[in-house]
Amino acid sequence: MNRSHPITQGILRFLGVLASLFVLLVIVLAALGLPLVESLRLLASGAFGDSYGIARTLIKMTPLLLCGLGMVLAWRAGMYNIGGEGQFLVGALAGAWLFAKVPIPSPLLMTLTILIMGVVGGALWAWLAAWLFVKRGVQVVISTILLNFVALRFVEWAVRGPVQETKRQLPISQSLPDSVAFQELVPQTGLHPGVLIAVVVAVLIAIYLFRTVGGYRLRLVGENPSAARANRIDAGKVQIRAMLMSGGLCGLAGAVEYVGVSQQVGDGFAQNWGFMAIPVALLGDLNPFGVIFSSLYFGALFAGSENLSRFSASGPTVVLVMQGIAVLAFVGLREWSKRRGRIVTTEEAL
Repeated sequence: MNRSHPITQGILRFLGVLASLFVLLVIVLAALGLPLVESLRLLASGAFGDSYGIARTLIKMTPLLLCGLGMVLAWRAGMYNIGGEGQFLVGALAGAWLFAKVPIPSPLLMTLTILIMGVVGGALWAWLAAWLFVKRGVQVVISTILLNFVALRFVEWAVRGPVQETKRQLPISQSLPDSVAFQELVPQTGLHPGVLIAVVVAVLIAIYLFRTVGGYRLRLVGENPSAARANRIDAGKVQIRAMLMSGGLCGLAGAVEYVGVSQQVGDGFAQNWGFMAIPVALLGDLNPFGVIFSSLYFGALFAGSENLSRFSASGPTVVLVMQGIAVLAFVGLREWSKRRGRIVTTEEAL
């Protein structure tokens, strides 16, 4: 029997997932007792109804995409990083610390350095968990979860101490001046260049994973560590590198959110982007291109639910329920397909 082209299979699979997500959304809305047509209209209007809605969707998508890519790299290497939230926070805090302590006269250079500090901060935070796993055998799931709480307390301490605003009245860092913050891509929408950075990074991660020796080794270590060692690949070194890159991406997400959205770091900076990136990465099939679409989908849901919330208290609930059900359904279907030998991996479509 002739098989269709892998790219065609990938497109059909994507359309199938899209249709399934829509059906799930309808079921969730019905289960919550919301008027179906009106709720869908409000969600669509809030997410794509005008330039402001589209901008809100892309703004919500940006941290989900960067953190989701971080999850992809770690999980592909067999390192189940649950610490995206902590790495996100430390990345933002590293940027705030740089702005508070290091005078850089050029605003553009300050912005770039804050982003770099975000990457470094998140990477170092993830490195702790990687080192504990490789050198001491501490499970990454446990260490990264615990490091999330440490990071949260670390931020609470820092915004009352070394990075607190100059008047010392509020537990928050000094606000970035407009010259250092991201400039709006579209006036009056808040859309910042971070979304472009995230998409470019996604393409680079895809090239790294599927078109380089380093990416092949990372995937081999994650899929079969014994085979990797038999090929003289230092699995521990590869896993530490994967965690560094994973944490760096989550830290970059924190820095982008800091420079592009909040311009300050405080107690309420954590918005669970690091946690929510896990279902986004899973729904994207641990593939960078898949994560682009899954983060866009959930970004649209978040933006649309803000519109829905004005007419129903169930707005934010829709997103959370959708995330849980969609991931459970996707993982269940994937396992079922694997057992029947029908799965078509996204790599084959590339």
